[in-house]
Amino acid sequence: MISAPAPSTWRLLAYSLLAIPLGMAALPIYVHVPKFYSDVMGLNLAAIGGLLLAARAFDAVQDPLLGLWSDRVRGWRWGFVTGRMTMVALAMPLLAIGMVGLFRPPQMAAQMVGWWFIAMLLVVYVAFSLAQISYQAYGAELSNDPFQRTRVTTYREGLGLLGIFLASILPQVLSDAHGARSGFAEFSYLFVPLLLIAGLVTLQASPPPRAFVPAAQDGVFATMLKPFANTRFASLLLIFVFNGIAAAIPATLVLFFVEDVLKRPDMGGIFLVAYFAAGGLGLPLWLALSARIGKGRAWLVGMLVSIVAFMWAFRLEAGDTTPFVIICIMSGLGLGADLALPPSLLADVIDDDEQKGLTRNEGAYFGLWNLVTKLNLALAAGIALPALSMLGYQPRVTTSSQALMYLAGIYALLPCVLKSVAALLLLASPFVRRQPGKELS
Repeated sequence: MISAPAPSTWRLLAYSLLAIPLGMAALPIYVHVPKFYSDVMGLNLAAIGGLLLAARAFDAVQDPLLGLWSDRVRGWRWGFVTGRMTMVALAMPLLAIGMVGLFRPPQMAAQMVGWWFIAMLLVVYVAFSLAQISYQAYGAELSNDPFQRTRVTTYREGLGLLGIFLASILPQVLSDAHGARSGFAEFSYLFVPLLLIAGLVTLQASPPPRAFVPAAQDGVFATMLKPFANTRFASLLLIFVFNGIAAAIPATLVLFFVEDVLKRPDMGGIFLVAYFAAGGLGLPLWLALSARIGKGRAWLVGMLVSIVAFMWAFRLEAGDTTPFVIICIMSGLGLGADLALPPSLLADVIDDDEQKGLTRNEGAYFGLWNLVTKLNLALAAGIALPALSMLGYQPRVTTSSQALMYLAGIYALLPCVLKSVAALLLLASPFVRRQPGKELS
């Protein structure tokens, strides 16, 4: 196996800087978009859920193809940008245009809002996936040491959480000052220069990847499906499915829960900040714990922390802000494990191919990984939002205690059930049985 030196801290920070705007783009797509297009643009929940499901299904299908493309451009050069980073450079202007279009929609007839919504979603999804897959695959190539891989993902996800932190508070601050429509438009305008500055630093100063063996030029579908021949990948992906849906449901419903169950829409940004700040501050904990007990075991601890913390949200009532802040902090600590450890485990799993004498296809792996991530979000929005609509819940107007109970149950209890399934699957997997530092054995 070809070794590479540990990336220096400043080079690792340069690589991770792009995660800030990518985090800023990710959070609004699955948290702010449903509420913005419901409250400001007038779309009903069933329409929003259906459009999100359709857009995310398309987005998920494209990811394996983008991953395959990422594997096949590692020999490219575009000015000062080489390899996978050419994909990131191509995506940046498209992502900037899509974010402005999504949150600065022009005045239009009501029947055109849905068409504009899905068109801008597709632009953002294509650009985001184009950047994200190559960006993550590049990170997997920076080291073959298990601890250094967790260090890479910890830096990256830590700065990604900073971007999510900004995206959770800026729209509310700007909306309070200038109104929701203008506030989200200003947020998108701030996003553009930050994306360009962070992207240029990442493109220029990231650590060089370790040497690689060129991927075999097999057929498109054969290459895309090749990761499934890796049994550890299939096991990890199944765990990721249940854990991802468990995280996507409350992310989709949190602002509705805060407004109609807690009756404190003014504190939505504070709750999000508490959650994501706890996730960021907890990242060093998971890095240290994974070095001590192993990545799989540390991830299992993170799942259990999230379950124990979040199950109490179902019992909250109007005005229960302090208990909800505590729940946000505790479940946010569990989020840090979800962010740092699975991508590091995936990088270890990819090494199975190299140990067997096969070519490495990081792009194919991360393409499928992102496909599952998008399907998790699609299912969360495409099922939870229409289901709540059918059960009689309508944002800002529902007063029925039964409908609000359904909202609380889907928001709080269903994710705990799904995460418990993920924890049981992880407990039975080889990742928990492995000793610290032996993930490759």
